[in-house]
Amino acid sequence: MVADYLTRIRSIHRALGLPAGYPSRRHLPIQREARRLVVAARAADDGQPIRLSPRAAAAWKKMHAAAVRDGVKLLPLSGFRSVARQTAIIRQKLAEGQALAAILRLVAAPGCSEHHTGRALDLGDLNHVGLDVEFAKTPAFRWLKNRAGEFGFRLSYPRKNRHGIAYEPWHWFWIE
Repeated sequence: MVADYLTRIRSIHRALGLPAGYPSRRHLPIQREARRLVVAARAADDGQPIRLSPRAAAAWKKMHAAAVRDGVKLLPLSGFRSVARQTAIIRQKLAEGQALAAILRLVAAPGCSEHHTGRALDLGDLNHVGLDVEFAKTPAFRWLKNRAGEFGFRLSYPRKNRHGIAYEPWHWFWIE
């Protein structure tokens, strides 16, 4: 099963034009798709269900409740994303004429996205219901920086990270 998944990911990478060995050169582990997901919240921007693994959902709910008690409003924007969806996002950007190298600074390659695991959340607040670096200037981000670790969440892509992915102050990953 693991071998089949890796073969599938390599095939997708070849089809997209990623260089052989891309994940290891970028220090990006292959992320398995979650097998069990629950609806943890509704997306603040479009009301779509945000699905997470059951344990990540429980951690999110505890973290969210603590933030509310501290007067901070964290808004969930996205959670689980399949390999197929990640592939479609990259294909769309390529079709729009964007260069693959530029895309991969902003979007993890299929199979490398933490969103596949059902343990990653993109978060905003009342003033930032979108994915932009300005979120780093908000009280919500400051709260996350100081308290998210208490609930098992960490910032995945700080400035100048070794993965070559742009700074994503909105992207938080729950560590099992």
